[in-house]
Amino acid sequence: MIGVRCSVPDARLAQRGARCPVVTARCSVLDARQSAIRNPQSAFLAFLFVLLTVACSSSDGRTVLTVYSPHGRELLAHYEAEFEKANPAVDVQWVDMGSQAILDRLRAEKTNPQADVWFGAPAEIFARAAREDLIEQFKPSWANSVSAESRDAGGRWFGTYLTPEVIAYNSEAVSDAEAPKDWDDVLDPKWKGKVLIRNPIESGTMRAIFGAMILRSIKKTGSPEGGYEWLRKLDASTKEYTADPSILYQKLGRQEGLITLYNMPDIEIQQKRGYKVKYSIPTSGTPLLVEGIAIVKGSKHPDMAKGYYEFVTSIPALLVSAERFTRIPARTDIPANSLPSWIREAQAKIVPMPLDQDVLAQHLDEWMRYWDTNIRNQYRGK
Repeated sequence: MIGVRCSVPDARLAQRGARCPVVTARCSVLDARQSAIRNPQSAFLAFLFVLLTVACSSSDGRTVLTVYSPHGRELLAHYEAEFEKANPAVDVQWVDMGSQAILDRLRAEKTNPQADVWFGAPAEIFARAAREDLIEQFKPSWANSVSAESRDAGGRWFGTYLTPEVIAYNSEAVSDAEAPKDWDDVLDPKWKGKVLIRNPIESGTMRAIFGAMILRSIKKTGSPEGGYEWLRKLDASTKEYTADPSILYQKLGRQEGLITLYNMPDIEIQQKRGYKVKYSIPTSGTPLLVEGIAIVKGSKHPDMAKGYYEFVTSIPALLVSAERFTRIPARTDIPANSLPSWIREAQAKIVPMPLDQDVLAQHLDEWMRYWDTNIRNQYRGK
């Protein structure tokens, strides 16, 4: 089949694109930054997004199922192909963007939903979406096969993957012995100017790490100030807040920075791709994020959405995710010996850091606004 690539101006970079249909009607909007959605004053950008949505509709008679997800093009393209193979009348079209960007977009689209399935984001982001009535109640066939922490009490989202956060480093420039072993080690003056951080505002992973540092402070002192101080020291050592994960990996690989904080599955993927990168699992404990899935409120194809939901969370699909895409399944009914060895080894080392999801859901936006306004780039080199 024949398809072409058409450029879609990004509000900031004007460099992202979408596979728009000429003959095949295939369209997956790649990592659109959602600047138009986050800037409601920009009527032109909002209009541009509407045009893109219209342009990317199927013309071959199949029904379009739209999936919003941060899980990356390789995993999403795999399940696109597999679900379409099993359901030839369906055209899966996915939008790959950060977890927070998905929430922002669903808020903007609430009166006219464009997506059917939301596949991937930390539990605290799904909790906010549930409170704002952005996702539907749906109980999958395996609902009783996840822990209470991996599901919404109201049945609006359920956990798919468990994602530990780690400290990653360029293994050519940093030896295993000198690599940071715990969160506070990252603040050692020897790493000043050598830390790369993914832009936390749009990243569910980074928001979780920042939130965990603030929760740790609240647990010790009753105040977030200790967490803010930790973030000030991190800012002082940070060389750059990269716009997206791909830039983060490239700069880490080129030794433009030597260490970073990110999630273990994505770092494992970079190792498979040949990047000289390793990671430490923080010894004092690490946020073990529950990644979820939900049906978007007002989905135009709810039955089809439920079918996709069940498909990507089936045991065979989760085992593929574990083997090919380094994801740790949240389901508890999967035999441990069927999982890859790296998962079993990691599970033996991981000390889950307690996270109060209710507090995160209520206050993380507030904490991130404080960081963005009062800390970001204000302590560099100090």
